[in-house]
Amino acid sequence: MTEEKLNQDELLAVEEDVLRGILGAYENNQDDTVTIEIARGGKTFFAFDIRGLSEKEYNDLQDRATKFKKAKNLGGVKVAEETNITKFRSLLIYHATVPEHRKKLWDNKQAWNQLNVLNGPDLIDKVLKAGEKSAIIDKIDDLSGFGTESDQLIKNSLEQEEN
Repeated sequence: MTEEKLNQDELLAVEEDVLRGILGAYENNQDDTVTIEIARGGKTFFAFDIRGLSEKEYNDLQDRATKFKKAKNLGGVKVAEETNITKFRSLLIYHATVPEHRKKLWDNKQAWNQLNVLNGPDLIDKVLKAGEKSAIIDKIDDLSGFGTESDQLIKNSLEQEEN
């Protein structure tokens, strides 16, 4: 009976460690931000913080930038027709911008009026150069776990399993 009790105690201890690990990883995801500075010709115009995005957020944003049509030969099922990559990239930056900076920058109604845009993602597309957007998206991808650090972590885990 004591051996059974010991096994239960060991299982509870392991479960608590696993839970602490899961919650710690989640909290760490929420805190990871990088400051982006938009500078041209040595002059900084503005800065904002971005965070990583979840896989669900990436997929939802891609859907928002995609035109769908009903496939007649599939009984009216909606299928992707075309993804507007420019819109998708602007949506990624918009949603990765931390809320307090998004409100000040991208949701700035005065800027919308002066630059004749309808929303934050449109403002991003109007203000940022293509290369700037690309560099920002690279940072978002890194924060979201798509960077080389994640590749190395997975590689190390796979090597350990093989040994």
